[in-house]
Parts: sequence; C-alpha cells; structure tokens
Amino acid sequence: MLSEGLIRVVFISHVAATWLMIGLVWFVQVVHYPLFGEVGSSKFVTYEQRHTSRTSWVVGPPMLVEAATSVLLLWRRPPGIPLWQVWLGAALLAGVWLSTALLQVPCHSLLSKRFDVAALKHLVATNWIRTTAWSARGILVLSMLWYIWPAYQPQ
Repeated sequence: MLSEGLIRVVFISHVAATWLMIGLVWFVQVVHYPLFGEVGSSKFVTYEQRHTSRTSWVVGPPMLVEAATSVLLLWRRPPGIPLWQVWLGAALLAGVWLSTALLQVPCHSLLSKRFDVAALKHLVATNWIRTTAWSARGILVLSMLWYIWPAYQPQ
C-alpha cells in the first residue's frame, strides 16, 4: 500500500505533469502547428522528421508520468478527492491518448513522408481534441487540489 507521503508525491507529480502538458499543447495548437505551413514544401519532410523526433523527448516523459500517476490515483487517491473526479480525469486522459494514437500520429506519419496540406489541416483541427481534454483535466486537477489543500499544509 502507498504511504500518505508517497500519495502526496504521486498527486503533486500528477498535477505538475498535467499542467506541463497543458502549456505544451496550447503552444503547439496556437503557435507551432499553424506555422508548419510556413516551412515550405521543399524542406518540410526534414523539418517534420526532426520535429517529431525532438518533440517525443519533450512530451514523452510528462505524458508517461501523467498516465502512471493517473492509474496510481485510481488505485489510491488522496483523502477528500471524490472518486468520480479521478475517473473523469482518467477518461479525459484516455481520450487524449486515443486522439494521439488514432488522429495525430497518423497525420505526423504522413507528413514525415511528404508535405500534404489536407493532413496538416487535419492535424491542426483534430489537435483541438487534445487541447480541450487537457484543459478540462487542468481544471479538474486544480479542483482536486482545492479539495485537499488544507490536508497538505505543513503542520
């Protein structure tokens, strides 16, 4: 069984990973993906391949931390956090992962082979699913934090 101190570390890690991903997904949605079209078709494939490789190193660790801590919170949540919130957070995160696997990864796979305006537009449009789900998760984890804040104050 997880100790009370370890549960706190898990929860705070969860909040931090979620909010890191919110910042990243909004940056990607509003700045990065829309600028893909400015790269130019002659250099786009190389750009996309480098983008995908480098981005994986930035988003992979916090996404994995967020997923692992989400599962741990389902197993053992901090006292005061309603079970429905933990399940809703896990469902939203499952939506993010499904969107990534089924929508964004195929777009990136195609774009790493050739510049395709339709694929780029599809990437930008479908990324709103992740942006919305992560934003909702951010509000949710802040409300979880609100529920337990007094319990986490130093004695």
